[in-house]
Amino acid sequence: MNTVPTINQSPRHADVIRLLEDAALPTSDLTHDHMTDFFYVGPASAPIGVVGVQFFGTDALLRSLVVSSAHRAHGFGHKLVQHAEEHARRRGARNVYLLTTTAEAFFRSRGYTDASRDAAPTAIRATPEFSSLCPASSAFLFKHLESR
Repeated sequence: MNTVPTINQSPRHADVIRLLEDAALPTSDLTHDHMTDFFYVGPASAPIGVVGVQFFGTDALLRSLVVSSAHRAHGFGHKLVQHAEEHARRRGARNVYLLTTTAEAFFRSRGYTDASRDAAPTAIRATPEFSSLCPASSAFLFKHLESR
């Protein structure tokens, strides 16, 4: 695996939108305020990967993981998810949820398991990702964060 560059916090909103749009991922609900809990790898002027976390008490929604196509399969996504999980743990999250249409195997290999959409926490169900942006056919996955 290649050396992973430093993971930085609060990427520029425009850079996150560019990466997500290039990967055909939803962007319509992302604001500048979300960037506080987003992380990136690569140069500040041109990130090559991003991930975000949204907090709802002890639950968190992992969202918008993307690595540019030219930089995939080098461990960037894995490191970004690890960092986001640790950030969530430090902020008091005990459970992380996510929706995906394309990366189910990636997340399963990192300990995520199926979650029932019907039993999703109310705050997660109320997010645009859950209620309208991600199709109903998306995999809804969950991971319990062990305390450290």
